[in-house]
Amino acid sequence: MKRTEIKELLKGEKTGESVCVKGWVRTKRGSKNVAFVALNDGTCIHNIQVVVDAQKFDEDTLKRITTGASISVVGDLIESQGSGQKVEVAAGDIEILGEADPDNYPLQPKKHSMEFLREIAHLRFRTNTFSAVFRIRHALSFAVHEFFHKKGFNSLHTPIITGSDAEGAGEMFKVTNFDLKNVPLTEDGGVDYSKDFFESETNLTVSGQLEAELGALALSKVYTFGPTFRTENSNTSRHLAEFWMIEPEVAFADLNDNMDLAQEFLRYTINYILEHCQDDLQFLDKRFADIESKKPKNERSGSGLIEKMEFVLQNDFKRVTYTEAIDILKNSKPNKKKKFQYVIEEWGADLQSEHERYLVEKHFKCPVIIYDYPANIKAFYMRQNDDDKTVAAMDVLFPGIGEIIGGSQREERLDVLKKKMTDFNIPEDEMSWYLDTRRFGTVPHSGFGLGFERLMLFVTGMSNIRDVIAFPRTPGNARF
Repeated sequence: MKRTEIKELLKGEKTGESVCVKGWVRTKRGSKNVAFVALNDGTCIHNIQVVVDAQKFDEDTLKRITTGASISVVGDLIESQGSGQKVEVAAGDIEILGEADPDNYPLQPKKHSMEFLREIAHLRFRTNTFSAVFRIRHALSFAVHEFFHKKGFNSLHTPIITGSDAEGAGEMFKVTNFDLKNVPLTEDGGVDYSKDFFESETNLTVSGQLEAELGALALSKVYTFGPTFRTENSNTSRHLAEFWMIEPEVAFADLNDNMDLAQEFLRYTINYILEHCQDDLQFLDKRFADIESKKPKNERSGSGLIEKMEFVLQNDFKRVTYTEAIDILKNSKPNKKKKFQYVIEEWGADLQSEHERYLVEKHFKCPVIIYDYPANIKAFYMRQNDDDKTVAAMDVLFPGIGEIIGGSQREERLDVLKKKMTDFNIPEDEMSWYLDTRRFGTVPHSGFGLGFERLMLFVTGMSNIRDVIAFPRTPGNARF
């Protein structure tokens, strides 16, 4: 008999029919005469109850039905006699597909810490929390592509291996084909990359932006959605060595157009999750509330997970200049009383997460877009403003997260861009391909970058970025 997914069975449309259901055992309880098996197949957050008449099955089969085992059940879908579910399966035939040693299976029906589950990331998908997180990750990924498709963007697969450092920070993983025990050297003792596979120094990309710009300056609207890599040696709850970036680039667009696109994009994707992931969201919302209730009152967010998402949809994004934001922060009570870890003393300071969250959660009480940042704290490719002090950059700030999007109008003027590259010590000859787009038919253009896992943190309520990506890559950890 063909298998029916649990999410379909729970609709109750097949009540009275004989069905085949397959999945993994979450729990088994019961008496000498009857057993109740909670079965889950990952298609939804809910289990289906399988009622097993012990007299119909041999004792060995019943013993092998343990937490973690996979089974196939053929039986009648009937109205449930107990509370908690509308329908259940009265088992007529059971096949053990895969046993799980009950003495060694690590996911027992009890509460496990996030730290423990990260150590068994290959199995944590089977928990309610992580099955919900990764169903939402799929839905959010789909929403990203759907949004850009509807807006007429072209998906561009930018390279993972690159010879350029888009951010100019140097935090890049090297890519080489050398035998590391016998690396060829130049006469002055440096590494001779001319003998390497690509015949030049190459790295794993930190951003697909520069290549996406090339696409936009012919196709008008492109976006890239792919893995990026940083060697930043950070073990915080907000950093990964491998993460996914969404980076649209739009020709004939200024900073205001960029801010409009960012706001529309965030609202679309969040609304998509609210509309399509209600069961998983309600589970995560309850989990979020439980965790918040255990925090000191002054550390609680003051709103639920779903409430935060609706907050973003219902409130206009407040747009303020960096200069206005600095004045607000300088005169704020936390700053005057030195409650901020990083006290704001003067114009030009780089905003930290605590400052960003204060602006969103305490001062404006709505999402915030800060724009026109000091040129010296932003990347070389951002367009110089007429004041020669600031660039046409923008950051979108969210409650509980801080910065969720960073972007800018790109510098399209060849002479200005060349000067900025000199100031940032970026050799022209290595970036001649990038400069060509300014030499041949340059146009104003803009774009932004969004770390996909940051958005995942927001829509799932998870507190650690390692818990919204399947197999996190962090300092000292590349397991699985």
